Amino acid sequence: MEQKKSIKIRMNNISIEFPGVKALSNVHFEMESGNIRALIGANGAGKSTLMKVLSGANPHYQGQIYIDDQPVEIRSPKDAKKLGIEIVYQEVDTALIPYLSVAENIMLNSIVNKMENKQFVKWKEIKKKAKEVLQKLNIDIDVNALVSDLSLAEKQMVLIARAIVEECKFLILDEPTAPLSNTETKELFRIVKDLAKNENVGIIFISHRLHELFEICETITVMKDGMIVAEKVIDEQLTPKAIVELMLGRKFDDTYPKKQISIGDVILEVKNLNEKNGAVKNINLNVRKGEIVGISGLVGAGKTELCKTLFGAMKQSSGEIKLHNKVLNITDPYSAVKQGIALVPEERRKEGILVEEPVYSNISATSLHKYCDKLSFVNKSKEKETARNVIKDLGIKTPSENQLVKFLSGGNQQKVAVGKWIVSDAEIYIFDEPTKGVDVGAKRDIFELIERLAEMGKGIIYASCEFSEILAIADRTYIMYDGEIVKELDVKDSNEEELLYYSTGGR
Repeated sequence: MEQKKSIKIRMNNISIEFPGVKALSNVHFEMESGNIRALIGANGAGKSTLMKVLSGANPHYQGQIYIDDQPVEIRSPKDAKKLGIEIVYQEVDTALIPYLSVAENIMLNSIVNKMENKQFVKWKEIKKKAKEVLQKLNIDIDVNALVSDLSLAEKQMVLIARAIVEECKFLILDEPTAPLSNTETKELFRIVKDLAKNENVGIIFISHRLHELFEICETITVMKDGMIVAEKVIDEQLTPKAIVELMLGRKFDDTYPKKQISIGDVILEVKNLNEKNGAVKNINLNVRKGEIVGISGLVGAGKTELCKTLFGAMKQSSGEIKLHNKVLNITDPYSAVKQGIALVPEERRKEGILVEEPVYSNISATSLHKYCDKLSFVNKSKEKETARNVIKDLGIKTPSENQLVKFLSGGNQQKVAVGKWIVSDAEIYIFDEPTKGVDVGAKRDIFELIERLAEMGKGIIYASCEFSEILAIADRTYIMYDGEIVKELDVKDSNEEELLYYSTGGR
């Protein structure tokens, strides 16, 4: 195979500001094609902002970008694509058109260009090229399938295929493994390594899962407070703990000291619960006052579906949910909230926050009645006062309560998603993958918040595929496999191997 020419990209003195925030300050970043580089930092460090500059999504930057020492302007995604720079965002659904086929999504840019130039689209050719790029990546997906029918992992592969078909020179992957199972992650790694080695593509890999970076990346760039603070070669001398300390700028104890919280009587009881379409089957569980109950299992085990069924977002066909011995009639999320159940969903941008609204509107969203007078007018000053207290309490990094949530980092958006429930009168708090895409510092903040809720006598359900988190935070855990609970374990007497055994169908 002919060796492709190596290409160098360099970003010099890149700075950018958003309302009230200097997100990047004189950043210098460079890499060559054919390499896999990790880009990490705590939430709000500026890594996604920097990559959005490189991919054309943040056009108002200051500074200069060079490709092979030639200055280039990247002021739009179209500019980036012309230069061979592609990005695959964490929220894959927003980048795909669900009602189009796999082939149409892979070849979307080509189709749009032909239509803009008033050329005929040769559909047989579109399918042929889509098939060729999938075969090149050794991905087995039917090009005629609708994207809406694909799994999250398959959707991600479609986005990578779209990038490669465009003669990609640099590929940015933003938290690519967050929604993937272990098997799907291994397949992604195979594709990434192949692209770097055989196609000479430069891969920039953003992830909070440090063990993955040691497995796939050659070098690592660490950001903090909008600046690059370290660049390291990944070798035996470098440890995950050392990287975390560079990210946080302080010493870090990677063990989480679980508080001993007094656990009371059963407050939530679920008996023989079934979801209408069979996503969860014959669920029996209970939660005590002040108890943190884990729902563990691999991706696709049914954890999210169980959380949504308890919250009324998915319909139950049979069974009963009792709170304080009273049978609840949960027909939709509104009725769940009224009866004392809160859900922090896995897909925070899609379901957990109002990205186009300010922080204070998000905080008050679940309990708006508290801020209304007799004529139902909203008292904004009261809303903002509560928001300021929650911001201070949770350590949300924002210039003020008026900041639009879309301008916050992922971890701070998650804190807003949690914060809105703190001011509600919920009895049961359901957390579905609450630390997804969150750095180690913010993760500890979320753990402390959950324990505070438990100390207040609330019942907590904590659903996660991260077994280390279940063991760190939960008192008991139910393990799910194929939509069913297959085992209940006392966390203090268990370990990751046992959780994995039952999560993979062990009996």
